Amino acid sequence: MHSPAGVFRQNDVLGRLLVALLLSCNCNKNDFCSSLPAETPTASPNSNLSILSSLQALKLDGQIFFDNIDYASKDFGDRYHFLPAAVLHPKTVQDISSIIKHIYSLGTTSALTVAARGHGHSLEGQSQAHNGLVINMESFREQDMHFHTGELPYVDVSGGELWINILQEGLKHGLAPKSWTDYLHLTVGGTLSNAGISGQAFRHGPQIDNVYQLEVVTGTGEIVTCTSKQNADLYYGVLGGLGQFGIITRARISLEPAPARVKWIRMLYKDFSMFCRDQEHLISSRNSFDYVEGFVIINRTGLLNNWRSSFNPRDPLEASEFHSEGKTLYCLEIAKYFNPQENDIIEQIIDSLLLELSYIQSTLFLSEVSYLEFLDRVHAEEKKLRQMGLWEVPHPWLNLLIPKSKIHDFSQEVFGKILVDTSNGPVLIYPVNKSRWNNENSLVTPEENIFYLVAFLSSAVASSTGTDGLDHILMQNNRILEFCDSNCLGVKQYLPSYSTREEWKAHFGPRWETFRRRKTTYDPLAILAPGQRIFRKAVDSL
Repeated sequence: MHSPAGVFRQNDVLGRLLVALLLSCNCNKNDFCSSLPAETPTASPNSNLSILSSLQALKLDGQIFFDNIDYASKDFGDRYHFLPAAVLHPKTVQDISSIIKHIYSLGTTSALTVAARGHGHSLEGQSQAHNGLVINMESFREQDMHFHTGELPYVDVSGGELWINILQEGLKHGLAPKSWTDYLHLTVGGTLSNAGISGQAFRHGPQIDNVYQLEVVTGTGEIVTCTSKQNADLYYGVLGGLGQFGIITRARISLEPAPARVKWIRMLYKDFSMFCRDQEHLISSRNSFDYVEGFVIINRTGLLNNWRSSFNPRDPLEASEFHSEGKTLYCLEIAKYFNPQENDIIEQIIDSLLLELSYIQSTLFLSEVSYLEFLDRVHAEEKKLRQMGLWEVPHPWLNLLIPKSKIHDFSQEVFGKILVDTSNGPVLIYPVNKSRWNNENSLVTPEENIFYLVAFLSSAVASSTGTDGLDHILMQNNRILEFCDSNCLGVKQYLPSYSTREEWKAHFGPRWETFRRRKTTYDPLAILAPGQRIFRKAVDSL
């Protein structure tokens, strides 16, 4: 059944289709298909109208909406806005299967494509489907979580469930996932389609390495349960597969006993080599911290005073005499998890570990928070930014994976030359040890065992023509990418975005043929995830 808000309005849809057809004849820089080969022939408005009407006729437990769906043309990046023709709010996996089967049955007579949208945190329109169908996966998250508390604990959750909800429910059982992203208000299916990397990845691998089982709806509408031993090709393909081979509708996620408290520590370095040496030491040590990240600070004032709202300096007098103005500094951020009864021994362990590091002694700041507070720390900042109207702005982020052997070349050119300050947003930098990762999934990383995640998490003022403007930040990102390419640094993009097939082939390198074969096998008509701009659906001319 369909609610009145979802009733098909013929005049509105017909008008939208006519506008879309006109736009398809005048491609602009926002047309993500324009740089891919073989322009798609356009169908007549009446045939498209008939196809969309057929969607409404499907028997579903959920609802299809054709009106008031502008939200599905927006994402966190706020740079691309492709309006879909319809949005599905599924209630069951059968809803998703049925609608994809229907679109697949239309063959190449329809240009309809399908994008799964989680919490809308893609950066460059990856969860959008221009004149296609968007599946609102958050409406699918109402199914119960099932916690298994045996010898190998896990939780079964919907692909539309938010990680923050898994954490909150898991803590009731004394359990939590092992690996996280820095921001928890993201869906399971969304992060597993990319990787899910944070400061625990050096120890546990990314989130895609902590999944026992998946339920996936492929591009033909087939519902498939897969593991590393059952339908393994699809299992490894979907993990980090950018949504190209199927929609993750359920996942079985590995859990561990959850700690209650976190010792959260920050300190500064002036010397980049020493900073890297200490980070690499920490991720390679058997007995170390549980979380290791870092960030770059360029030409910032009052830095340590800002920290005082959440952290306490070990030596307040020395900290008050430290000045950061005009300098390029590197912050090491580390954390140790513990339970209250372990407090004394944890203090001793931390002191011992700190003795091995070469940070600026006056800049040691410490805090103690709950495990939930620590993992959900970015959401606390989000609330502040929303109050100031600084959250829903363009986010031209650039995330790079850089081989250890090239990180010094990268830093010398980028930090302080291309990037002259970090006032537009944090610049994260931390290493991971790939030997502890599973390399069978679709995620592409540099060839070296240790590589760095460097994330430029900028926020832009759309109307500005200054250094905080979108154009300036995009130009800065391009300069960074051009430096990497021209100097053959072997860098890979994380959350990658390219416009041409050639760029995607270069990104995947020797793994491209496997990626392409999986697309042909599991989504032969290229229905899924059009916003990634990797493959394009072929359509018959009418």
